[in-house]
Amino acid sequence: MQQLIDHITRHSSIKPEKLEPIADFFEVRTFKKKEPLLLEGQRCHEKFFVAKGCVHLYYLRRNGVEQTIDFALENWWTSDFMAFQQGGVAQFSIRAVETTEALVLSAARQQELLAALPELHEYFHLMFQRAYAASQMRIRKTYELSKEDLYQDFSRNYPAFMQRVPQYLLASFLGFTPEYLSEIRKKSVS
Repeated sequence: MQQLIDHITRHSSIKPEKLEPIADFFEVRTFKKKEPLLLEGQRCHEKFFVAKGCVHLYYLRRNGVEQTIDFALENWWTSDFMAFQQGGVAQFSIRAVETTEALVLSAARQQELLAALPELHEYFHLMFQRAYAASQMRIRKTYELSKEDLYQDFSRNYPAFMQRVPQYLLASFLGFTPEYLSEIRKKSVS
């Protein structure tokens, strides 16, 4: 819980002592490698703060292939945010890439938390803005950069993912086949 408190105080003006009661609003869960946190088609009523580990957000394409659209490492929030906000059915699945410990906040407990500590609106608003901005930049880069440049940009800006994410998931995220990613990696090494 201290990790989340530190994250909140780093990104907001809330004093740490004010955050002591937040542990009561979260559930700590551990997910084994490849274990789902959320499945497409389920009702989504939780969001996850990754305390330790890595997860990926994906959907199943019409041809049955998984399409990774996002990752989350330590200190990142993840969920199917549209479904979470509306209490609807998830359009995405989330699965642990490695053993992952997450602080889980249900929609009902979030409402109670925000009623108890309205100052947290600032924090959640900022986290949403940062995530949305990152998504916008990813879309722009997808349209603007060549595939090789997209790979180089990702490896330069997110080196932690390069070490921890299997190549087939990275290829899916970047819109490549695993074979094409392997070719790009060989070119960049030589």
